[in-house]
Order: sequence, then C-alpha cells, then structure tokens
Amino acid sequence: MQGFRVPRDIFFGEGALEYLKSLKGKRGILVTGGSSMKRCGFLEQAAEYLQEAGMETTTFEGVEPNPSVETVNRGARVMRDFSPDWVVAVGGGSAIDAAKAMWIFYEYPDLTFENILSPDSIPPLRQKSKFAAVPSTSGTASEVTAFSVITDTETHIKYPIVSYEMTPDVAILDPLVPAKMPPHVTAHTGMDALTHAVEAYVSTAASAYTDSVAVKAIKLVFDYIYAAYTNGHDIDARENMHNASTLAGMAFTNASLGCVHSMAHNLGGQFGTPHGLANAVLLPYLIEYNYSASSKFKEIEKELGINSLADSVRELNNKLNIPFNLKECEGIKEDTFKKVLSEMSKNAFNDPCTLTNPRKIGAEDIAKLYEVAYAGGSVVF
Repeated sequence: MQGFRVPRDIFFGEGALEYLKSLKGKRGILVTGGSSMKRCGFLEQAAEYLQEAGMETTTFEGVEPNPSVETVNRGARVMRDFSPDWVVAVGGGSAIDAAKAMWIFYEYPDLTFENILSPDSIPPLRQKSKFAAVPSTSGTASEVTAFSVITDTETHIKYPIVSYEMTPDVAILDPLVPAKMPPHVTAHTGMDALTHAVEAYVSTAASAYTDSVAVKAIKLVFDYIYAAYTNGHDIDARENMHNASTLAGMAFTNASLGCVHSMAHNLGGQFGTPHGLANAVLLPYLIEYNYSASSKFKEIEKELGINSLADSVRELNNKLNIPFNLKECEGIKEDTFKKVLSEMSKNAFNDPCTLTNPRKIGAEDIAKLYEVAYAGGSVVF
C-alpha cells in the first residue's frame, strides 16, 4: 500500500508571507540561517506578523549551509527554554532542515540522533508545537517534505532523517522572498528541484500521484530557471520556480529519490560542496547509468520535446555556469577525492535514497560513477 502526504496548508503567491498573522498560539520561534533574511527585512516582517497574531517571539539565527548536529542541539535547548507553540523556519533548506531536527529534540529531549536515523522512527510530534516553513530558495522543498539532512562534522557524514511526522503543518511560498537570491544560488537550488523531480519520476516507488506533480515540476524548471537566473526580479519566473520546487518536493517526499542524492549527500559531507551544485553535476551521469532501467526517461524526453535528457541537462548546466564535472568544482581536490572515494561510495550505497534508484547498483558501481563524474567521461557500464 502506498500513500501521498503533503502539508495540510500551502499558501502561495506574492504577499503570502502575511499568512503568519493567521497562526494561533502564544509563542513563536523563528529559525533562520545567515544574515540574508535579516538584511532583506523578511525576518523582521515575519516576527511582526507573528506578533500581530498575538505571539511573543524569539529568533534562533546562524544555521550553517550544512546544518550540524551541534547547531541542532543548541537550537533545541533554546526551544526548550522558550517553549514555543509554533516553530517557524524562514530561509533556505538548511534552516528548514535544522528547524525540523530541533523540533524533534524540543519535543523529546531524551532522544539522540542514533534513535531517529531509521525511517519513521520519530515518535508523534505536535505535542508541544506546530511547524511552519517559509522557503527563501526554490529548490530544497523542505517546506513540504518528510526529510531533514543533518551533518556530523566529526565523521563528515550527512544523515538523512526521514519521517512524515516532520512534514510541516504550513508551507508559505512567497516569491518575493527568493527574489533576493544571487544568481549562483538560483542556479544551484533550481537544479536541485529538477533533480528531485527527475529522480522521483523514475523512482521504483513512484505512483500516478507523484508522477503528475513531478512531470509538471520538470517542465517548469526547464521553462523558467534561466529567466530567474538572469533576472532575479522577474517575479513570474520566481513564482514558477517556487512552485516547481514545491511540486518536486511533493513528488519526492512520497516517492523518494535515487543515487544522485545518495552521492551528492556524501560529496557535501566530505567537501562541503553545495547540495544543488553536486546534484546538477551528477544528474546527467546518473541519467545515463539508469536510462536502460526505466522507460520513463523517454517519457520525460517526449514531454519536453527533446532527444536526450542527459544532454539537455548538461546544456542547461552550461547556461547556468555550472561545471561539467566534479574536478571543476571548488574544493574537490583530486588527491583527497581518491583518498575518500571508497568511504564515500560505501556511505552512498547505504544512503536511504539508494533503495529506490531505478537500476540496481552496488558500492563498486557508485565508485565508478564518482570517478566518471570527476573526470567528465562517458558512463558505459
């Protein structure tokens, strides 16, 4: 038996942030990343809306791009001291992911990360607080998913935490918020959305429900990402990319993903490579590897009116100034890459996303794919 679960409420369109005024509660904590949400005024605006709703507010700032176990534990302590009725994450996927994990340990202080790493091992949430997400990027879709990715800075491993308990109660998609994104972030997060949609569409757990939103997301990204990249103030492009991201999130939170994400998680853990960038570079190589295992790649090509999905993704990457291979990505040194290749490959094989990859794959195959993607060769095995 399969299911299709999304947040109870999704509010979208210009000015949607104002919905925060409708939340009911006594205290709300805002969780955010760097300074961009504060600098652009969205953090203050969100706090004012919560205060108009009658809430006392506080803010947890400084979630890093790859949120760590330490940051999550620190945020959970702040929540336990403040006792919020609402956790409101404002920012990119990292801020939303971190806030989800903080929420777990706020409600269950005696849990450890080891207790929640198995899928659906989290006990029922909403005993103390509900969760609202306001994404500032159009890519991670953490605002509608049952996923959170947290990094152990000691082992350099990214832990994907999976539970429908973490699916936010409210997702607020205001295109004015991501309109301040710099072009490279627009590119990386947009290609993350495309990867979500493609991997969900060809996943072994896909369904008619996930296919419908996945294919729409793929079309929207191909139609609007370049306009959003070249003109950040094109609100129509921003809104369509925001919608694409969320639709892709609806697909993958119900159908899961594949080895692009398994491999990207471990590149991020080892080298700090931005997640969307890693996905963008890896995606065409994994399309080539998986192509013979699923007729659905041809379905995507037919929908888009193209001959080769892998080649079209590479062309899109080129237009967005995304490297052709991993060797060209900043910080991935060849000697270090070779040193950690075996460990990364084993960890990627054990990543939950590998379970729904359309083609059967082993750790040795993943190592070969890493090597091909590093050098920029052809996938012929």
